Amino acid sequence: MPTKILLDTDIGSDIDDAVCLAYLLAQPRCELMGITTVTGEAAERAMMADVLCKVAGREIPIFAGLENPLIVPARQPRAPQYQAAAKWPHRREFPGNAIDFLRNTIRSHPHEITLLTIGPLTNIAAMLSVDPQIARLLKSLVMMGGNFTPVRGSDGRSIYAEWNILNDPHAAAIVFHADIPLVHAIGLDVTLQVTMPSAEVRRRFEKKLLRPVLDFAEVWFSHAQDRITFHDPLAATTIFDEEICEFEAGNIDVELNSEKLAGFTFWNPDSKAARHQVAKTVNSKRFFEHYFEQFD
Repeated sequence: MPTKILLDTDIGSDIDDAVCLAYLLAQPRCELMGITTVTGEAAERAMMADVLCKVAGREIPIFAGLENPLIVPARQPRAPQYQAAAKWPHRREFPGNAIDFLRNTIRSHPHEITLLTIGPLTNIAAMLSVDPQIARLLKSLVMMGGNFTPVRGSDGRSIYAEWNILNDPHAAAIVFHADIPLVHAIGLDVTLQVTMPSAEVRRRFEKKLLRPVLDFAEVWFSHAQDRITFHDPLAATTIFDEEICEFEAGNIDVELNSEKLAGFTFWNPDSKAARHQVAKTVNSKRFFEHYFEQFD
């Protein structure tokens, strides 16, 4: 049976969001129920998502979501890759409310929806804040977020804060404390193991659905980036291939009280805690084979 997916994304900043959306549109076992965008220029991000949907020949509901974090100052006010969307047909109007759309879709399909979050968690925290009971109606939440590396400082915290959590740590805390049946977190320590240099990207992104992604990637490469790290696609593929990553059960929390450390993630393994699971290893070869075979 197809897996019902809701995607929440900050497509337009790091290129991996577009790489992830292309995968979901190509994956035959994915029933993409809708897309919501988050952080600055959310409407432009929605337009980028629509570019890929149109190339795929799909009519997917898309809603522009919240642009500012709950409390901390915005770190991501622009969607620089949108400049490459001009040559591709796309909608320019996205009426409706992203939070209401998420709530209504989940409530219409109780215990069936996998919520895939590949950006800051502002939209999701807002939804949970206005409707706390909806957490129990999700099948699961899969996120690219956090850093669960065993390399720690003297205080036990992760050395590096991951971007999605750092952009809205208070939203992340709301999500981690919510009563969601299962949370799979794929963190920076694992995603950094799946990278591809720009020359290989240009060679391999020749399929129809990957052509606009390559256009977006050229903007990414022009800002002194010489490779793509497949952060978000890795999270997505774990939904459809359980052998790409190995997970460990435990508890996740986020630092909020220290200005210097806000957004740092805590990971406490606990074999009896089944609700939070983090990726601990990745089979990079299996990941790349699985990703590209969807476009054959």
